[in-house]
Amino acid sequence: MPAEPPYSGLTPDTVLDALASAGFAGDGRLLGLNSYENRVYQVWLEAEKTPNSPDSVVAKFYRPARWTDAQILEEHAFTLELVEREIPVVAPLEAKGETLHRFCGFRFAVFPRRGGRTPELEDRKTLEWIGRFIGRTHAAGATRAFADRPTLGIESFGREPRDWLLAHDFIPKDLLDAWKSAVDLALAGVAHSYERAGEVRALRLHGDCHAGNVLWTDEGPHFVDFDDCRNGPAIQDLWMLLSGDRASMTRQLADVLSGYEDFHEFDPRELHLLEALRTLRLIHYSAWIARRWDDPAFPAAFPWFNTQRYWQDRILEMKEQIALMDEAPLAVT
Repeated sequence: MPAEPPYSGLTPDTVLDALASAGFAGDGRLLGLNSYENRVYQVWLEAEKTPNSPDSVVAKFYRPARWTDAQILEEHAFTLELVEREIPVVAPLEAKGETLHRFCGFRFAVFPRRGGRTPELEDRKTLEWIGRFIGRTHAAGATRAFADRPTLGIESFGREPRDWLLAHDFIPKDLLDAWKSAVDLALAGVAHSYERAGEVRALRLHGDCHAGNVLWTDEGPHFVDFDDCRNGPAIQDLWMLLSGDRASMTRQLADVLSGYEDFHEFDPRELHLLEALRTLRLIHYSAWIARRWDDPAFPAAFPWFNTQRYWQDRILEMKEQIALMDEAPLAVT
């Protein structure tokens, strides 16, 4: 008998009752926000029953069994530490002395609602501004490592996802040998990139620092969704801000680092890891969708996944990454 989908019991009434149990009285209105890994809702509050509160909050219900309580609380502690340093991140609200709450088998946190727009990453000043805040975040992240949250590396983001996909028969049989060969060669390229970089320092990272997790206002950026925070090299929080050809990426990285290095030193050896980390993310991404395929939200959101064309494209993608990892790294002076 197949297991029930992870959020089958999370009805609108359950969401509102969960918020009420933490002291946030909803007025009955809620809006599902764009999130696949977790379930996230904007919930409007009843002013009379929730005095001195905003008109709405954001409630995040964590995917069951993904993180331990200790790992979630470590995420919360990191964001609260950044807020104390006046770094613009969205940290959970404390209610009844806790930031992590439980209701009907679900774990959830409540966050202030923060608006914003996607940053204009083609603007040099915008990149420099974002770089300053990432530099400040990394200066804090370098003071100690996460004790409970994982470390980004070739095993957790490369070999293990590859092995999981092979064990669960997601790759079409006629493409299996070509896919495995391409991924194995790509992982060898990743290992070689790490060898060229040498010993690089791991620090506490945002972990998923792309434009969608940076909200822009007239006052500048603020960072959301630390759900993937982990230990890793600083370049992991920088490379996803870059796009275009090699010259464009070099220019963008220089702009980011011009702000970043006002607050934290960047080790240029980490540039050897840029394409290696992209490769790991691509492998991990396929396994992430595959692991969630029993969640009805995933087939609906990713209808192109697990088709013949999808896996053909992944083989070509790995071949492109192999070539990119063989090139000299970006050079920023």
